[in-house]
Amino acid sequence: MEPGRPGRCHESGPTAEAALDDDELVTRVRAGDREAYDALVARHTASAYRTAVLLGAGPDAEDVVQEAFVKAYRKLSRYRAEASFRSWLLAIVANETRNLHRARTRRDGLTLRAAAEPVAAVTGDDGLDAVLAAERRAALVGALRRLPVRDREVIVCRYLLDLGEDETVTVLGVARGTVKSRTHRALAKLRALLDREVAHRG
Repeated sequence: MEPGRPGRCHESGPTAEAALDDDELVTRVRAGDREAYDALVARHTASAYRTAVLLGAGPDAEDVVQEAFVKAYRKLSRYRAEASFRSWLLAIVANETRNLHRARTRRDGLTLRAAAEPVAAVTGDDGLDAVLAAERRAALVGALRRLPVRDREVIVCRYLLDLGEDETVTVLGVARGTVKSRTHRALAKLRALLDREVAHRG
């Protein structure tokens, strides 16, 4: 079975691997247990996919995730458990997404479709609130798309993926102080863009 194929484990039901933590599964994979890697793929596919989309992979997110899982499998000997497996994997996803950006000849198609949960169908008095919420989400997504890539990445990690500082350090491959300063700067830029949008709508 090819490693890193998302979705292969979802239909198999409860297994012994499901009760193990990530580091125990990694140990099994290194010992030659392919099913243990399938369990890691099943556990982290959704998070990896959301990360790729939020960082701008758009319609290529599935390919990015597939390649990230394959590379993670090949590089598993380098994983030292100094960070969580999840943040180590998401760092690979982030790098693959950057590679995608560099390979594209134009960036107009970049999207952040997973920046917010879709609006549920509503009726009656809730209808106006849903419309306003959708407008706020659209404004947020638009503002995020206008941020420089580095600023967008840190906002995505800290607030949309809800990663802690340590995980963000691992995913972005920068120092903790850089995460702090970049987050502060990116939030200021995002607020300015949103304020401008509100003023424009008047």
